[in-house]
Amino acid sequence: MSAPEPVAGERADLLQSLARQRHFLRHTTRGLTGEQAARQTTASELSLGGLIKHVALTEQQWMRFIVDGPSAMSWDEASADEWMAGFKMLHGETLAGLLETYAQVAHRTGELVAQLPDLHAADPLPPAPWFEPGARWSARRVLLHVIAETAQHAGHADIIRESLDGAKSMG
Repeated sequence: MSAPEPVAGERADLLQSLARQRHFLRHTTRGLTGEQAARQTTASELSLGGLIKHVALTEQQWMRFIVDGPSAMSWDEASADEWMAGFKMLHGETLAGLLETYAQVAHRTGELVAQLPDLHAADPLPPAPWFEPGARWSARRVLLHVIAETAQHAGHADIIRESLDGAKSMG
């Protein structure tokens, strides 16, 4: 895997912010076995491996949105089970494999951001209960959303890890 083209200015700031949040999320999995990474330690169905998987899939989907527009975000009731499986470590998945996939997604995001002709380019969000009707998101807005989502899930991961074995990401 080659390094993405160097970026500067706003693009570098966005990618650096995303890299920092990814680091915190990945850091919560340090030293864990696959069994520990799959364990659900809170009232939710989330696990550390499931969070890594979910954030990677979500980032990948949003980058497809930047390239392909709303067709990349299609969702219907028939795909609900597939979407929910994206929050769990399934039989045969490993923490190392999920982390490698996440690293590959991060690399492709860096390449895309470096090559985007315009961070202002916007596409309409598809109809969905969680999107404001008629909203359009620019590539910049998508990147800010991915940063926020990654940070939010890094916080969830910290709680799960602390519930698992008392380890903390910070402090």
